[in-house]
Amino acid sequence: MDKLYKLLEDNYNEIVEIRRHLHMHPELSFEEVETPKYIAAFHEKLGHEVRTGVGGRGVVATLRGGKPGKTAALRADFDALPIQEENDVPYKSKTPGVMHACGHDGHTATLLGLAKALNQLKDELTGNVVFIHQHAEEYAPGGAVAMVEDGCLDGVDVIFGTHIWATSPLGEIGYRSGPAMAAADRFHITVQGKGGHGAQPHLTKDSIAIASQLVVNLQQIVSRRIDPLDSAVVSVGSFDSINAFNVIADSVKLTGTVRTFKEEVRTKVENEIRRIVEGTCLAADAEFSYQFLRGYPPTVNHKEETEFVAELAPSVPGVIKTVEAQPQMGGEDFAYYLEKVPGTFFFTGAELEGRETTYPHHHPKFDIEEKGLLVAANLLGASAVKYLINGGVQQTDKVKAEIV
Repeated sequence: MDKLYKLLEDNYNEIVEIRRHLHMHPELSFEEVETPKYIAAFHEKLGHEVRTGVGGRGVVATLRGGKPGKTAALRADFDALPIQEENDVPYKSKTPGVMHACGHDGHTATLLGLAKALNQLKDELTGNVVFIHQHAEEYAPGGAVAMVEDGCLDGVDVIFGTHIWATSPLGEIGYRSGPAMAAADRFHITVQGKGGHGAQPHLTKDSIAIASQLVVNLQQIVSRRIDPLDSAVVSVGSFDSINAFNVIADSVKLTGTVRTFKEEVRTKVENEIRRIVEGTCLAADAEFSYQFLRGYPPTVNHKEETEFVAELAPSVPGVIKTVEAQPQMGGEDFAYYLEKVPGTFFFTGAELEGRETTYPHHHPKFDIEEKGLLVAANLLGASAVKYLINGGVQQTDKVKAEIV
């Protein structure tokens, strides 16, 4: 462990350089070309077994240890977002309208720096480490499900992942057993009325008035149809109808998102939206179309693996505090890996020091404290190495004595 931490500390400047290079050259989900090339070349130079085009644009690299044992997987995503960066920093995005506003550049840099450190210890390593570099986390159907179908978890016994969390203090690790992040679904609704002159509303079917009533009615799903002990979100994100000031709209398009943790709640919300759309439009004698698109399932951490990381974290350099995190209503397609193999997904604090305002993920002024990347690498690396040494998450007295 001490050797690993020392190597990672030595690699820190390179980790930062990688993160800044990727930050300056972001690529959108399902449009990643140069980023996977960069990742593959890095692993090939280390001598790892490398597969490219996994699930479309993903990269999987395998490091085989000098001693036989289990296989631990570590995952990092590498796509960016369609956001114009507003930060004034030397590593500002060079691609107009695209930026790394969620920390995926940091995730990738962390994993590459860790891969280099573990490679230097490969002769002492028990078992194997699989580095899963995933494309398209930000946009459903995402890259994870396709990579799983393409065999990225073949032979893997456990998987660990982390998300750099810019709104949590540097050195804080957030863990949670069970549901940690919500299912993320989308819906599209079109209200088809009958347009006409703004001075003659009685001759029309006002789609804006109907859709406005629909938005109000949808708010009652969570407050009146879902058990208060369950969590759910129904948010309308887009209300689209552009007309002249004196024209009553012919149609309105609504789009929104639904977030839930339980499958039965997810299904109920889907059905309740349909019922409310049907009822509202029937009362107004309007036509409609409704589409519910299921995105990522809930991210559900496995109990033993989560406790394993939580108990390990306080001994890891850079970790100041461990907290049991509240469930996040954001979605994360790491969920697909956890449906196939045991593992856990934790949060690594990286709030930018010395900044008056902390900007959240997906904000044009989002940025991270890069020291958090070293903390993430230390804990991811320690989790994989200790798991491989133990032959699992349970320690024997002999293993405990050897570690001490």
